[in-house]
Amino acid sequence: MKVVIIEDELLTAKDLEKTIRLVEPNVSIVCVLQTVEAAIRFFQSKPEIDLIFSDIQLGDGISFDIFNSVEMTIPIVFCTAFNEYALQAFTISGIDYVLKPFSKTAIEKAITKFKNITNVKSTPINFQEIYASIIKQLQPNKLPNVLVNQADKIIPISGDDIALFYIDHGIVKTLSFDKKIWIISQKLDELEQKFAPAFFRANRQYLVSRNVIKEAQQHFNRKLLLKLNIPHNEPILVGKEKVTSFLEWLASN
Repeated sequence: MKVVIIEDELLTAKDLEKTIRLVEPNVSIVCVLQTVEAAIRFFQSKPEIDLIFSDIQLGDGISFDIFNSVEMTIPIVFCTAFNEYALQAFTISGIDYVLKPFSKTAIEKAITKFKNITNVKSTPINFQEIYASIIKQLQPNKLPNVLVNQADKIIPISGDDIALFYIDHGIVKTLSFDKKIWIISQKLDELEQKFAPAFFRANRQYLVSRNVIKEAQQHFNRKLLLKLNIPHNEPILVGKEKVTSFLEWLASN
């Protein structure tokens, strides 16, 4: 079995080569490629290779750039730090992956899968489609928009631009990170459900974004006083009955 390793960290490449040889003693490691440029040149010569072990992030780019530049029908096992959920897209095309730090068991499983696959060279792999799927899964979910009122206009504002929602004399308002104040028609209870867990209900008046909180200080009667990274005239307090849940939320967001 002829194998190529694509990995820019030499220690990792040597460790991977050693692990592959433990699993498959008769393997031939044809070469270790460290850059996108070197890999493109190598595969343009159409070498006879059975299997590729490839990292995703290389020093001069992403390994998908290689496989988009050269028509590739060789099966690939990706060795990467991306999370398992994001890499489920690989299995759709019969590609396997192992997560760093990899183990002998993981490499053995990948090679066994390779041996069990039939006609692996029959169809070129659409790496653009797989890459797009992974990037989509890795991107953080955008917060929903809110509709704000300005004179006779209704304007959509991205939830990512909002620092906090609050009640001022019975009117629900929002303060954006660019320090603009808007009036909105939704109730604070509705907004709390809509924007959890990115926002926390500090008290009856305030719903605050994690991104606006600079720090929390101990306050009278076991409350917490929130310090924000943008100006706001009124103090925002977290009641003592919410302190524990607030700290848990702050640590996990």
